Amino acid sequence: MLLEGKRVLITGAASGIGRATAIRFAAEGAQVTIGDRNVAGLEETAAMMACAPILQPFDAADFDSCRKLVDVAAKDGLDVLCNIAGMLKWGRSEDFPLEDFELLLKINTSSVFALCQAALPYLVKTKGNIVNTASTAALQGIAYTIAYSASKHGVAAITKGLAIEFASRGVRVNAICPGHVDTPMTRDTAPPEGVDWALVMRNAPKLLDGACAPEDIAELFAFLGSDRARKITGALFTVDGGQLAG
Repeated sequence: MLLEGKRVLITGAASGIGRATAIRFAAEGAQVTIGDRNVAGLEETAAMMACAPILQPFDAADFDSCRKLVDVAAKDGLDVLCNIAGMLKWGRSEDFPLEDFELLLKINTSSVFALCQAALPYLVKTKGNIVNTASTAALQGIAYTIAYSASKHGVAAITKGLAIEFASRGVRVNAICPGHVDTPMTRDTAPPEGVDWALVMRNAPKLLDGACAPEDIAELFAFLGSDRARKITGALFTVDGGQLAG
């Protein structure tokens, strides 16, 4: 199997892309630790997996909680870290709350660095790898999601910088940039009233039925986390139904 025996930590595993990725990694033989603040969601995910994972609730806004999650996952070593936990909020820039801007950066960007920082000593030992979740919003301006876009640009920068810094120590670092994915986060978060829909829809997928399913993203997580991607580092991969094609 693709990930037989790999020790893997997956955040945001209570739903959406994180859940699909946890299920995919377990199906490929990985030993998985799943983290999220939604304990009930973690339990639901665990029931769907081919082998029982370790469940560790954590709060991405709490750096001590991030470090504890890594310590639990890496008790017997760590091969792969998948940073998937995150949040989205739309809003007009002229009245977007600065407190929400700060929270998005903390959860989507600072926590990713905190988790990477805690995991890297273990990954150096195993010549492991990190797969982060950026977004098409890290590669193109998207109206009404300025805080989210800024946070994902930060993830792209973290990914490339760590890839350069740790390449000589055998650690790979990559990121996936999903477009629109049908998840609870995207279904439950809508643009505010009065937006210019032409600006929003210019970033629509181009393929027929172009919106992605979480499983589409999980497939790439599994490949990048595996030894088949051993020569890939510092790369950003779009899975967006042609959203950024033009």
